[in-house]
Amino acid sequence: MPGSAMWPKRSASRAFLSIEDQRREPGEMEHFTRSAITTIRQNYHEPLYLDDLARSVMMSKFYFLRAFRRTTGVTPGRFLSAVRLHEAKRLLVNTSFTVADISAHVCYSSPGTFSRRFTASVGLSPTQYRRIGQDDSGEYPRITPFPVAPGPLGSISGTVHVTGTALSPLYIGAFDSPILQGQPSAWSKIDGAGPFSLNNVPPGTWYLHAVAHGARATSDPCSVSPLLVGTTDPVQIGADAPSRLDIAVGQEDWTRPPVLLALPGFGSQLRGVPKSCDLVGAPAR
Repeated sequence: MPGSAMWPKRSASRAFLSIEDQRREPGEMEHFTRSAITTIRQNYHEPLYLDDLARSVMMSKFYFLRAFRRTTGVTPGRFLSAVRLHEAKRLLVNTSFTVADISAHVCYSSPGTFSRRFTASVGLSPTQYRRIGQDDSGEYPRITPFPVAPGPLGSISGTVHVTGTALSPLYIGAFDSPILQGQPSAWSKIDGAGPFSLNNVPPGTWYLHAVAHGARATSDPCSVSPLLVGTTDPVQIGADAPSRLDIAVGQEDWTRPPVLLALPGFGSQLRGVPKSCDLVGAPAR
């Protein structure tokens, strides 16, 4: 039967493992998800497969997939892709490796495919990101919502609550992904914690993201300045129907995929790591 090799027969041991998976406590599931994320962050430059990640935490891949998504909001594959592009950003800013070298290092088989995916997610080509990110002297492109078809639009308003010290404006946007990447459907910025409003939001389901540049909490020269981030659950926006919700913003935690979209002044977030610091898994020269 065509395609049958993709779906192996369910064995008794696999059925038993699935039962054991379902008996795990939520805290235990979070622990295993965190372990898998550690594996992703440490081994992003190697081939990683769902089966391998599930096996590393002794779970069936189907239950692991559900547990991972419940904890992080995304699949392991999307989390891994975000980590790889984020590490590519870091290498572009802090090394002289070619785009082709970096592409291969983060497991893209084609520099062209890498460049297209990077540009779509970050909003700049790898070459543009390197030039601007290394000294912030270049002009960041204006972040504009994507064009929408004529018709009634919605709006979102609420309050941003910030834990920590924001050193930049708070950028707020409605995106179609739980990962902060790509072009928003609506976009704004405010000077700090307080009320916000997004107008002309197309009807549909959107994730609200808020992000600002935070203060470095350590004197470690190998550390980078943190981002203050907040993401809502998906919200359904109707035409001519205002919605209201609040956004809690704080330092990134281990459950969040990296922020990919390039924002004004954010080159410094990845810049300035001394050569003596270990850029984990950097391409060999």
